[in-house]
Amino acid sequence: MTKIKESSTNQSNKATALFACPVTFTLTKIGGRWKPLIIYNLLEGPKRYSALKKLIPAITEKMLIQHLKELEADQLVSRQALAIVPPHVEYSLTPSGRALGPAMQEMANWGFTYRDSDAQ
Repeated sequence: MTKIKESSTNQSNKATALFACPVTFTLTKIGGRWKPLIIYNLLEGPKRYSALKKLIPAITEKMLIQHLKELEADQLVSRQALAIVPPHVEYSLTPSGRALGPAMQEMANWGFTYRDSDAQ
């Protein structure tokens, strides 16, 4: 993997866009193929890793772990290790993660409306 040159114009432009546009900021936190599905499934309530894997069968274990860690670092998901035998880990949305619920529902509504139409 190549190292990102922090002083590049591209990095400066990216930082400016993140600061100037709240939509860009939001999409960097929840965008991608799997994060919306993870968040959507956690809107129903806390889930264990295995439950998330069953709900999103096409995701690889590596990608699920990676995205859960990213969502946790962005403070959208919390991870709680339960002190039982055998040990369990449960994932749930933080208050800021739960606040995405209405926006996620509106995006789903938009997708249902336009995904099968020829309108662009």
